[in-house]
Amino acid sequence: MILYPAIDLKDGNAVRLFKGDMEKATVFNEDPAAQAMEFVVAGCEWLHLVDLNGAFAGEPVNAAPVEEILRRTQVPAQLGGGIRDMATIERWLDRGLARVILGTIAVENPNLVRQAARAFPGKVAVGIDARNGRVATKGWAEDTDVLATDLARSFEDAGVAAIIYTDINRDGAMQGPNVAETAALAQAVSIPVIASGGVSSLADLQALKDCGAPLNGAISGRALYDGAIDLQQALGVLRA
Repeated sequence: MILYPAIDLKDGNAVRLFKGDMEKATVFNEDPAAQAMEFVVAGCEWLHLVDLNGAFAGEPVNAAPVEEILRRTQVPAQLGGGIRDMATIERWLDRGLARVILGTIAVENPNLVRQAARAFPGKVAVGIDARNGRVATKGWAEDTDVLATDLARSFEDAGVAAIIYTDINRDGAMQGPNVAETAALAQAVSIPVIASGGVSSLADLQALKDCGAPLNGAISGRALYDGAIDLQQALGVLRA
């Protein structure tokens, strides 16, 4: 399993939200690229970036800090938030991003996801953010009637590189991930699944690793910033 340290960007800063609420943001670093370098020095293999403002605006907003992260680090990075057309996908991949994450557009225009996955093999992931099992879009501000598992299954033949599954009610709450639902989703599809939301201890990472489903990895944010998880220790747990 891969551990993906998360850098969520709001107004140019590295922040963490509480359960996806933009009004409940804690700034952890005013220099996101420096934060990225801390993770890289500690040994991370990937970075997980989110343009929070972009998710609401429907277009990239925090492009400058993302570009600085890509310039200063040498590990692959994936980015979600505000990526809703082919031109934006192409632009980010041209700038050195290893993988784009398509969330809102996966619900509103699934054909674009399929088109992008064919055009850029291995470089397109689907972000499925769920509240009580149902998908939320546009920065988690809008709930839908779409079941997370149904949405994941709809992309089985699309060639997407991964599904990032976030339980919104666990995100930033330090209450542990929803292991059961994450495992169920991973068992329901052949697409690699990355767990997100609530990973707050080494025990949480071990539980995901031992869940019985072939998870690709886990994303952690607040726990790394708060010191609840030591990145080097965590990498050791997942590599063991």
